[in-house]
Amino acid sequence: MAQIGMVGLGRMGGNMAERLRRGGHEVVGYDQSAASRDVESLEQLVQALAAPRVVWVMVPAGEATYTTVDALAELLEPGDVLVDGGNSRYTDDQRHAAELAPRGIGFVDCGVSGGVWGLTEGYALMCGGEQEHVAAVQPFFDVLKPEGDSGFVHAGKVGAGHFAKMVHNGIEYGLMQAYAEGWELMEATDVVTDVPAVVRSWQQGTVIRSWLLDLMVNALDEDPHLEQLRGYAQDSGEGRWTVQAGVDHAVPLPVITAALYARFASRQDDSPAMKVVAALRNQFGGHAVTAAAGSTDVGADSPGADAQAPSAEGNDPADGLRRGEAGTPPGS
Repeated sequence: MAQIGMVGLGRMGGNMAERLRRGGHEVVGYDQSAASRDVESLEQLVQALAAPRVVWVMVPAGEATYTTVDALAELLEPGDVLVDGGNSRYTDDQRHAAELAPRGIGFVDCGVSGGVWGLTEGYALMCGGEQEHVAAVQPFFDVLKPEGDSGFVHAGKVGAGHFAKMVHNGIEYGLMQAYAEGWELMEATDVVTDVPAVVRSWQQGTVIRSWLLDLMVNALDEDPHLEQLRGYAQDSGEGRWTVQAGVDHAVPLPVITAALYARFASRQDDSPAMKVVAALRNQFGGHAVTAAAGSTDVGADSPGADAQAPSAEGNDPADGLRRGEAGTPPGS
């Protein structure tokens, strides 16, 4: 049995602490919520652990992580190791490690995947850091990971764990978007009469079977047409960082980028960009436009429409076609 401090006992951190306890480790947990903590402060957490200490931080990326790491830097001692298991950006890891190194405090970044299923199924762990620091955390990695040979990797130097997790989440964006588009297409036709059954049939024998597909089956079992949900999707930030890393390294990421932008589009009740597209189609082709109140005006591509093309005259014989006087109607 070994001791570990866990800072942040939310959905992920709380379940991870429980899995570690079930695996025989002693966990001293701290959270801002008084209902789910073993000690009242970070100071008490550090005091409750025997040196050399391992403290695992599971708080939101950004300011919450910065503040927690800075506070622990003042409390931990040479030989201790701090683990950031949140969704931090890999460049933040490099900064934290550089700040902790002069104090003799080791730093390990660990990307964690597993969600609410991790307590029973185990967590996929991608870590970065010096070998000696990773070794200090290894007993806890061994309990948190799934059974078997996979599910854990020491990906490289500091930052490598969160970089790997960032790419993992970018791929996840693309996979989810592909499943979503396929589902929407089948829902839009009367050719397929049982969409959930089709998705369920893909769980065996197909090249697109996956755990994400299994979760999609679960969702459709609960709500076959997803009528209880709004088509609004947030992003944790890692998809954005993946796209930015692609730009930084000149690596094309068209699928992941499109999936990220689809999430942005999901948050718009009325697309500003599509207003411009609608206005331009109406200007050059007389196509129908929909007013903000919801009414639709008749346009050039509607039966009985009588929209005029631009009246500028020219000597080019093709002018008549461009003005829509003959041949294929203008616009698209």
